[in-house]
Amino acid sequence: AVDAECMLVSTDEGKSWETLVERPFGEDVTLSGERAMLSVDGAVVLGFEDRAKATPWNWSEETHDAPGATLPTCAARSLDGKTWTDVQTLYTDWNGAIRTMIRTKSGRIVFTTMKMLHHPGRHGVLTCGSDDGGRTWSESNLIDFGGNGHHDGAIESTIVELKDGRLLMYLRTNWGQFWRAESRDEGRHWHPLGPAGVDASAAPGQLFRLRSGRIMLLWNRAYPEGGGEVPLRGGDHNWSATPVSNFRDELSVAFSEDECESWSAPVVLARKADTWLAYPYVFEAEPGVVWITTMQGGVRITLREKDFAG
Repeated sequence: AVDAECMLVSTDEGKSWETLVERPFGEDVTLSGERAMLSVDGAVVLGFEDRAKATPWNWSEETHDAPGATLPTCAARSLDGKTWTDVQTLYTDWNGAIRTMIRTKSGRIVFTTMKMLHHPGRHGVLTCGSDDGGRTWSESNLIDFGGNGHHDGAIESTIVELKDGRLLMYLRTNWGQFWRAESRDEGRHWHPLGPAGVDASAAPGQLFRLRSGRIMLLWNRAYPEGGGEVPLRGGDHNWSATPVSNFRDELSVAFSEDECESWSAPVVLARKADTWLAYPYVFEAEPGVVWITTMQGGVRITLREKDFAG
């Protein structure tokens, strides 16, 4: 595991963690809470943001933009978790999120990321891909939904590889549901397809293929289970151009048996009033045993697939 100050290792199935190495990239690199890591052929590949080299966030409520803001997106690889090579800055535009990293059937590594766009200020989504185990990287085309606000545009995406080789992306939007995009060339180019039909708060989801073949989705729905209104946020061209639900008091899960064409009924895994339980991560510790954590709210759950999917 990786934290802002150190690399961590567990020898007791995650019950406790010890520091493997402190400041693996030196004193002048500070990892943000947004990062993704993957084990590939004996190496660990990491995509991360370097907050130490970010310029101050300078959003202006008058111009509705942050033209001078930067937050570099970086990548690195390691054979032991202690020493890191191929440490590189991929781009310096302000990056709001790195949510998912996968390895395709061909061996290509792809992770989701973002860029701040300007005039007016908003975000766009892209992926970075590597065909040589994380030594070199290239960017995809950028998905731009328009909008205006420091939480507007195409935001915080997650991806999964489908059985036919396509990559499917779910993107956070301010339109009450995820939007879908797909790639037919392993993340080199993305084609937005429109609404995904899954109601969602303005918060990121996480797609994850289990070893059983099922695909799992973790996310915050737009409204509480059973219905009810929530305060809307935005509509001022600072948070967003349109008012949006930012409800995060419940973390839900659903499963797909047909490659994300349909989903099982959502089940609420965690609920706490007036608390953000959001930004989920997934790790399948053993077949059918899934660890779920969140960056917001401190959720720590072990889920057994057989209890939720037949």
